[in-house]
Amino acid sequence: MDKMVAAGPLFCDITWGAGGSTADLTLDITKQMQNMICVETMMHLTCTNMPKEKLEHALQALQECGVQNILALRGDPPKGQETFVAAEGGFSCALDLIKFIRDKCGDVFGIGCAGYPEAHPDVICEDPEQMAKNYHSDLMYLKEKIDAGADFIVTQLFYEVELFLKFVKDCREIGINCPILPGIMPIQSYGGFQRMTGFCKTKVPQFIKDALEPIKDNDEAVKAYGIQLAVDMCRRILDSGASPGVHLYSLNMDRSVMAIVEQLHLTGESKIQRPLPWRPPTSTKRNGEMVRPIFWANRPKSYLQRTENWDSYPNGRWKESSNAAFGTLSESKLIRPKALRVKESKMQQWGEELSSIDDVQAVFSKFCKGEISYLPWVESEGGLQSESKILIDQLVTLNTSGFLTINSQPRVNGAPSSDPKFGWGQPNGYVYQKQYVEFFCTKEKLLTLKKKMANLPNLSYQAVNAKGEVLSNISEADVNAVTWGVFPASEIIQPTVVDPKSFLVWKDEAFSIWLSVWASAYEEGSRSRQLLQEIHDTYYLVNIVDNDFVQGDLFSLFA
Repeated sequence: MDKMVAAGPLFCDITWGAGGSTADLTLDITKQMQNMICVETMMHLTCTNMPKEKLEHALQALQECGVQNILALRGDPPKGQETFVAAEGGFSCALDLIKFIRDKCGDVFGIGCAGYPEAHPDVICEDPEQMAKNYHSDLMYLKEKIDAGADFIVTQLFYEVELFLKFVKDCREIGINCPILPGIMPIQSYGGFQRMTGFCKTKVPQFIKDALEPIKDNDEAVKAYGIQLAVDMCRRILDSGASPGVHLYSLNMDRSVMAIVEQLHLTGESKIQRPLPWRPPTSTKRNGEMVRPIFWANRPKSYLQRTENWDSYPNGRWKESSNAAFGTLSESKLIRPKALRVKESKMQQWGEELSSIDDVQAVFSKFCKGEISYLPWVESEGGLQSESKILIDQLVTLNTSGFLTINSQPRVNGAPSSDPKFGWGQPNGYVYQKQYVEFFCTKEKLLTLKKKMANLPNLSYQAVNAKGEVLSNISEADVNAVTWGVFPASEIIQPTVVDPKSFLVWKDEAFSIWLSVWASAYEEGSRSRQLLQEIHDTYYLVNIVDNDFVQGDLFSLFA
């Protein structure tokens, strides 16, 4: 999901487990997407097996976790039944569900509803005359849903673009003027395509059948054709002006969706104007949050979890929240992505055996060079953040010299806010950064640096070991803005800081990762595990800021 969200979608939606079968899981996934992945999230809510009490509970749960969007659907017939039957005390159609949500919650939620370019599957028939009547009735029912309070329409999947364009035209003619998003489902496999189009009674043009027939047993060829078909469909729709965007059914598979948006040039750094250097949460609970410590730059989900119970979030200066308590550290907050929970996968990335510090240094260097995609201190896969990639040579040199880097940023002096690599915030502004690096090293190396830094007044540093022993040339109150922006008719915004108090909170998490995430991949008593334990016990975690953002050269310190 991180990969898809990085492409800048307007929203994502989460399907509903009918009648509570997976309702709690659906709500939890929705909450995580909204609050941890930080993308505007729309949860599907259906009438299937849902009395009013369960619906009220779901609506309350969404409000409590800051989700503001719902796709209101009737849902499929209850399990074991061929026709839809309303639950006792529930609703039999999406129209009544929309009215219920508006009556109970007013304008708290944005509400989407389903549209059917070929009419609802329940009324599709072979008789052309009857089908025309059914299609018209379906359109009028859609108008009722909009009039009852639905804000936009997401359509059922289709494979004939002309049908969608006609559907939009027909909607406009009867007074439906809201956005209509086409539901595009990339063909992932031949069997899945056959099942889905059969279930939804979707018309499949002959040219698609002819293209699929000779490749139906070749999954890769089918997938490639599905991508190209979806790209062509999307281009025709977007070029027509019939819709402001497209709704892609990913079915939890990112490869085809990412290929489609890339070929449509709907993604890319240059097209995404970040409001802040870090991805801001979309939850209403964190509205106005504008400042964070830099230490969690590579572990934003951990930061969000550890601050989720704060009563308020800093929206101007970090010192305003300096007394807020971070949540306690737990194993759940240290878990790597699913692929790395398996010991073999971890060892594949980090080495079957670590026999010396050189082996450990090599892991950090490989990560910086993009030769491996995971580092224990980085939540997402894919290597260094884009802005740190200009420091690859310096970072590799540091790591091979025994300074094990886990966070960094280059200096920036007045880059346009539209800059594809460094830009963020409002248009026509300028952004600035102080050079920053964070690493683990031995006490001996730290003392050598400390001696050099005594003659370099532009450098601020803080170092601490696992026991909490601190070396520093700043005071606890010296909060240092290391990223800031200047924008028209606006106060200076400083979204990233180095805060000495927060660093001492972060150090517990940073040191625990050596053991909980990395060492745990190796057998108890092994040389690899012993080596990582030694590093945990003896190394210091250090952060250094070069306050000269105009001409500073932090890395010359290590020469």
